[in-house]
Amino acid sequence: MALIHFPVYDKHKDVVATSVTNLDIHDMARLTRTFGLARYYIVTPVAEQIKLVEKVREHWLTGWGSTYNPKRKMALETLQCEESLESTIADIESRTGRRPTVVVTGASGRPNSVTFAGLKELIEADPGQPFLLLLGTGWGLIEQVFNKSDLVLEPIRGRGDYNHLSVRSAASIMLDRLFGR
Repeated sequence: MALIHFPVYDKHKDVVATSVTNLDIHDMARLTRTFGLARYYIVTPVAEQIKLVEKVREHWLTGWGSTYNPKRKMALETLQCEESLESTIADIESRTGRRPTVVVTGASGRPNSVTFAGLKELIEADPGQPFLLLLGTGWGLIEQVFNKSDLVLEPIRGRGDYNHLSVRSAASIMLDRLFGR
């Protein structure tokens, strides 16, 4: 799973880099570990944000935090920072020997969307094939990311016309639907 901080839209549809938050670092790593994903990538080209992520990660892996909360350490072992989506894909390829199937997510439906059940079937059909689930920050992933992806996952729908979940909430629902028992 990758949380993309660039390139994403802001509310004016300008392409921006969003800020990495402490909650995203911790909560998404915990999700990744809970549902058995191999990696949680934070994708940002901003050097100071990469330093922040690495500082938090090292605190929990080798610093005082590693003995204070071993479960947090286990979760943050899945965390890796990358500067771009391309470097994220390259890392997965080097780890697995296969290019990942890139699955993009968003709050708006698309005609070519795969359902959660359909994606779950694809994942289970070839256990050796890596999949990379992309989640956007800000006001969502830019159109070029959708165009370059292999699959678009159907959006999560509530009861009304309001559909603006936090990325952590959306990720929780998605991973439960794909990997929960």
